Amino acid sequence: KKMKRNILIASLLVASTSAFAEFVGTTQTQQGGFIGPTISKTTVEKAKTFKDDMPVVLEGNIIEHLGKDKYLFRDKTGDITIEIDHNDWRGVQVSPKDTVTINGEVDKDWMSIEIDVDSVKK
Repeated sequence: KKMKRNILIASLLVASTSAFAEFVGTTQTQQGGFIGPTISKTTVEKAKTFKDDMPVVLEGNIIEHLGKDKYLFRDKTGDITIEIDHNDWRGVQVSPKDTVTINGEVDKDWMSIEIDVDSVKK
């Protein structure tokens, strides 16, 4: 009986240690990422000339809420409408005084152009 109990305890110990090691390994892997060139910041003026779906990084200010998920964004070269879905704010709160960096892509329609924002950073 004692030997069976010791084998059971040893088996549980091995199983829990393996599970813990796998969890730690997974956590470390999730913290990785790409190290190298990224998309350079551009201006509103230049972004307006980009093709549909081109990635952009802009730095400036969100000036006003235009309704629903649309906002007016301004940098030193001009204004553009941006669209920020609720979950893309990721808890960041900004005012018109705050300089922000937005990452997104150009969304060109027949008669309009705006930026579909993926992330906002103060």
